Amino acid sequence: MQQRPARSVPKTGSAPSDYTTSAAVLDTAGATPMMAQYIEIKAANTDCLLFYRMGDFYELFFEDAEIASRALGIVLTKRGKHGGADIPMCGVPVERSDDYLSRLIALGHRVAVCAQTEDPAEAKKRGPKSVVRREVVRLVTPGTITEDRLLDPARANVLLAIGRTKTGKGEADHVYGLAALDISTGRFGLSEVPAAELASAIARHEPREIVLSETIHADPALARLWREIPAPVTPLAQAELEPAAAERRIKAQFGVSTLDGFGQFGRAELAAAGAALLYIERTQIGARPTLSPPTRETAGATLAIDASTRANLELTRTLSGERRGSLLDAIDRTVSASGARLLAEHLAGPLTDLVAIQRRHAAVAWLCEQGVSRKTFREILARAPDLARALSRLGLGRGGPRDLAALRDGLDAAQGLAAHLAALDGLPDDLAALGQRLRQVDAGLVAHLSAALADDLPLKRTDGGFVREGYSAEIDETRVLGQDSRKVIAALQARYAEETGCRTLRIKHNNMLGYYIEVPQAVGEGCLKGLMRETFIHRQTMVDAMRFTSVELGDLEGRISGASDRALKLESAVFDALSGEALAQAAAIASVAEALAALDVAASHADLAVERDWRRPVVDDGYGFSVTGGRHPVVEAALRLSGAPFIANACDLSGEGRGRIRLVTGPNMGGKSTFLRQNALIAVLAQIGAFVPAASAHLGLVDRLFSRVGAADDLARGQSTFMVEMVETAAILNQATRRSLVILDEIGRGTATFDGLSIAWACLEHLHEKNACRALFATHFHELTALGQRLSHLDNATLKVAEHKGNVVFLHEVVPGVADRSYGLQVARLAGLPPGVIARAGAILKNLEKSERDRPTRPRIDDLPLFAALSAPPMEEAPEDGLRRVLDEIDPDALTPREALEALYRLKAARDG
Repeated sequence: MQQRPARSVPKTGSAPSDYTTSAAVLDTAGATPMMAQYIEIKAANTDCLLFYRMGDFYELFFEDAEIASRALGIVLTKRGKHGGADIPMCGVPVERSDDYLSRLIALGHRVAVCAQTEDPAEAKKRGPKSVVRREVVRLVTPGTITEDRLLDPARANVLLAIGRTKTGKGEADHVYGLAALDISTGRFGLSEVPAAELASAIARHEPREIVLSETIHADPALARLWREIPAPVTPLAQAELEPAAAERRIKAQFGVSTLDGFGQFGRAELAAAGAALLYIERTQIGARPTLSPPTRETAGATLAIDASTRANLELTRTLSGERRGSLLDAIDRTVSASGARLLAEHLAGPLTDLVAIQRRHAAVAWLCEQGVSRKTFREILARAPDLARALSRLGLGRGGPRDLAALRDGLDAAQGLAAHLAALDGLPDDLAALGQRLRQVDAGLVAHLSAALADDLPLKRTDGGFVREGYSAEIDETRVLGQDSRKVIAALQARYAEETGCRTLRIKHNNMLGYYIEVPQAVGEGCLKGLMRETFIHRQTMVDAMRFTSVELGDLEGRISGASDRALKLESAVFDALSGEALAQAAAIASVAEALAALDVAASHADLAVERDWRRPVVDDGYGFSVTGGRHPVVEAALRLSGAPFIANACDLSGEGRGRIRLVTGPNMGGKSTFLRQNALIAVLAQIGAFVPAASAHLGLVDRLFSRVGAADDLARGQSTFMVEMVETAAILNQATRRSLVILDEIGRGTATFDGLSIAWACLEHLHEKNACRALFATHFHELTALGQRLSHLDNATLKVAEHKGNVVFLHEVVPGVADRSYGLQVARLAGLPPGVIARAGAILKNLEKSERDRPTRPRIDDLPLFAALSAPPMEEAPEDGLRRVLDEIDPDALTPREALEALYRLKAARDG
């Protein structure tokens, strides 16, 4: 099947540069039969690295070999010639291919896996030079992997498809549909966002891969967005994404004749869903994954957090891209992989549904009080395997015996948890509902899996030996025959070793030769001479060994092969029957998996709350924001490791029908940024349904969260530090509502003093008068504190410090008031600036402060008109200037000396009024 080229560019510098030979442009003329086959298959998969199965290896040739050798750090060699040039080649063992695949996928590559689809014996019937038939059986891409060894257990593997429809006559009037599909678990969600919120929506899903139409990909207005997204972006042909085709694909996937049973979806959402399913069809080559029916997320259902705010607050990843040090890392007490993924999902999209938030809080509160039950739940959950991913692999035909065992053990854990919940009184609504969901699967399935599966299970079904002894008399009988034959093999090896005098003689087996006798090179030479030739038949010469067979060994192999093949076929039939029985209850099993994850998250929140003395927040539909004894969850966790205490602080941004602004001043390193961030994180934690690090918290529902903290440039986009700051600030001022929470740090510090002061002042006015939101505004422009007396909803706060013998001690305590200075020199001294620089800076500072005191006529902020930018005053007629009038009456050329003297007196009198 022809695959369209994709813009799936690795972000790590491993992309190919100038390659000499590409199979995509090579002619099969003059090529060997095998190489001609390779070239034909590669030409149909130009956007992928081709893993071409040859025996026990996946080989790569031409340009693919050069890319893979660099990316994987493996040896690049050559195999024959084509067109007079050497053919580059490298390869990876089939048994270890998952390890290499994971590294290539992490670098953003796509891999086409080409397997043998014909028995070599059948190929020989067509002629001695016939090549075994091979086909691409799967395309492995970052967003469509299912193998445990390729996946991060604690992270969803989201494939995000994007569609759009026009909403007006303008070129930019579009609404975008998003289909977030995790093929590894079957989750399938749809949503719709306006163009202005597309980047935020993508950041929330944190996709591993994005697919969209060529039209969207080629839109100049979105070109920068696609360049900046870390995930590979794959365009699909617009002709294949027609609305009617999208609807047909969805109906075919779920076997329905109408979509009405799933709810009402917009055209953009259906387009995105169709694109996702088309891509799944192409990459899975006919295999159909087990997906949950699509669910629609209504607009405004989650707290809106833009990409820069997510990065600034380090919700799931730090600024360096690591999980360690993020809020997620600090609060994750889950004991299962599915629970960890759900917690990350909650953190990426906090709720705005007040009832749902309060139900989650009630569940956590109950679990906090029920310490014994909570411990029991967590012990059972810790033993539960990843049900969702095991089910997905079975649905795709990639599952193995261990996936069936995962279903057995996971469903058994669910039954145990359901029984515990049923025995408890006073369950909150969420936990009672989870108990009902945990009982959905037929208990007979668990019993059947337990009876059929052995205790020690192989990874692959083709390895055999996974059916429990006693489950099938026919399988047991066949196994006995194979096991007895193997004992004969061991006896034959011992006899041959004695006859040759070679203690290292071994009888081995591989898929190419079958059973063979292997001896060192020196012994092998002897086997080719004399009477030994009558027993040993030469098969293969290696670098330091030789391989033989014998008539006796060949007969024995036939007996073993027949018994083993028959046993494997019987076991395979059992596997198919068990898989079919499980997949018949796929929807119920998926629901159980979700319930296990939800219970794990609730228990995690409770365990954390008890351990760290976190409290249940009160969340309502007002505009309040009152926190007492608030703490930063990540910083507090880091300090606990060293035994240091965290200084808790209060914050009140409550207002009647609107929010308040708190203007925070204080020294560098005093803790302003920590104070700002901790209150934003408390709001996030409250709305995901967790308890919060505070003595108490009463919060009005937040609809949008904005953060402008820290300074960083973006040279790749041609944006300076100050430009980035202004772009982010503009987004806040244009989008914040009365229900929003805004934290701003050091606005205006990236430019000249008066420019920055003016911008910070105007932003404060806008937040106060237009946005009317709850906001924390940290600044070193101490002049702004005067606004506390003139803006009715603005309060001043500062960070306390203590000085001792020229040194400063940061107390990290937020108190009402204003700071008189920023202690920049003291911080510079702590940072290790040379003493001479510190001394010189101190002298310059004294001179600057003296100059400032000596200029009392400099306008102060008190003298500046408020809200000039918000409401421009009418132009007033200038008052008459007496001095100018006297000057206008004087004609210097007509004055006598006496008249000139009198004119001077008149001018002096006019000046004095």
